[in-house]
Amino acid sequence: MEQPKTDRLANLFGVPLGDLGWFSSLLVGISAGFIAFFSSTFVAIVSMLVYITVTGRSAGSIDFALSYRDIGFPIGVVVMALALAYLGTLWARRQIRRT
Repeated sequence: MEQPKTDRLANLFGVPLGDLGWFSSLLVGISAGFIAFFSSTFVAIVSMLVYITVTGRSAGSIDFALSYRDIGFPIGVVVMALALAYLGTLWARRQIRRT
């Protein structure tokens, strides 16, 4: 019995990434970057709050802008770039294979 074509393509949590068009790939890559940005910013803020609580320092002495500027933004950009590169490669391979 022959397996369906989607089983041989790249899948992530059941989503056939190899079947995405260029616009869908763009949306998925950008949304992966946003998810990484907000998740890492949340973890950074919680970590700063735990640090303040454990050390007994005042909250005014820590700049919470560091959580998104120095932690969340770089992680979000790196994840977005990696996702777009991976999804773009899948899309380009599929386009080359069709011709």
